[in-house]
Amino acid sequence: MLSTNMEGREKCIRFSILVFNTTKTLWNMQVRLISVTSPLIEVDRQPLSPEGLIAYCARVSSPNQETPDYQKLLAYCIAHKHWSVFEMVDMTVEIVTSRAISPQILRHKSFQFQEFSQRYAKAQEIERYEPRRQDSKNRQNSLNDLDDATKKWFDDEQERIARLTLEAYNKALEKGIAKECARVLLPMGTQTKLYMKGSVRSWIHYLEVRTDKSTQQEHQEIALEIKKIFMAQFPVTASALAWS
Repeated sequence: MLSTNMEGREKCIRFSILVFNTTKTLWNMQVRLISVTSPLIEVDRQPLSPEGLIAYCARVSSPNQETPDYQKLLAYCIAHKHWSVFEMVDMTVEIVTSRAISPQILRHKSFQFQEFSQRYAKAQEIERYEPRRQDSKNRQNSLNDLDDATKKWFDDEQERIARLTLEAYNKALEKGIAKECARVLLPMGTQTKLYMKGSVRSWIHYLEVRTDKSTQQEHQEIALEIKKIFMAQFPVTASALAWS
């Protein structure tokens, strides 16, 4: 179940997925805005917006480089696939997810990443997902039509495995075993945090791919929340892309 909470200038977007620890505490998963390129130059004594900077750089060969209006220009660049201008501005987001999903995110090589290190810090939580049935016609798809008894079995097994692995992991640390070794006991559902930085161009590609229904649901939900952040920060670009 998703819930959105906008917090001040950061426009922090939070959403809930069932996550638990050994005491069955529920935890909030998070996707939030960390930074956006902040232009230092002004046009008509007004600071440029991030999209204004994209347009300013796009007009590098124009005698009218400081024209303040840019809606039509950005729409033209998108329509004619002049993507290089959208590399002039970056956005960074923080994502809290599982080790099952983070490798999918890290596959997007045009981004720069920093991820929580289980070598240096103690793992804390393990996520719990609602099970879906494997689509027999499409290996990349799952269907939400499992019976209640199967769902309950899966929930019980997740709880059992999470408790067992966390107890073994914590015991290993108590025995002085290094975190980089003890982490082998942890499941793919172990919670992680990463920072993802990329250009507007990279974000456009990522969001077009990862909001598609062919993406795993848990990853798709992350991408949809990032899309909301992107649309708030780059409304002209989002409009030109016909995003809603």
